[in-house]
Amino acid sequence: MTTMIDRFRNWYDHERDCNAKTLTMLNSVTANKRATPEFQRALNLMAHLVLARRMWLYRLGHWPGEEGWDSEGTKLEDLPGMVAVTEKAWVKYMSGLDDAGLAKPLEWEGNDGQYRRWPVELILTQVSGHAWYHRGQIVELVRQLGGETTSTDYIFWNRPEIIAPPVGAPASGS
Repeated sequence: MTTMIDRFRNWYDHERDCNAKTLTMLNSVTANKRATPEFQRALNLMAHLVLARRMWLYRLGHWPGEEGWDSEGTKLEDLPGMVAVTEKAWVKYMSGLDDAGLAKPLEWEGNDGQYRRWPVELILTQVSGHAWYHRGQIVELVRQLGGETTSTDYIFWNRPEIIAPPVGAPASGS
């Protein structure tokens, strides 16, 4: 039986694969389109994903310090390093986390000055969903800019087992 933390680790392995694919997609945009507001938006969104991961690690006590969380003006050449350092920190954090740790509440002050409490499990759910959401936006921006895109859907990363059709199943193409 898979534990909850195993699921979150699996989802983060998928996210790391998607980060690499997203960087490749961003690099596929031709030089003449890299000065457009749409390309900068795609860069800013990717940096936003990375900085959000760092912010949560900081709140969880596993990032060295608070930093600027503003992603505006991110440069393409800065993203690979940002991603690598952040992924390394998340892998380390999650390697020491267990299902009991997922149930522990985290208290933090939000950007609006209000304090909140939420179990770590829901925080990890949020950061995973947050990445999927914004990565879709990045893919669409890269597509509009004429760059090469690839699927980052989970089902194409963790492929389902191919099996024989069940008895009585309609023929393919029906």
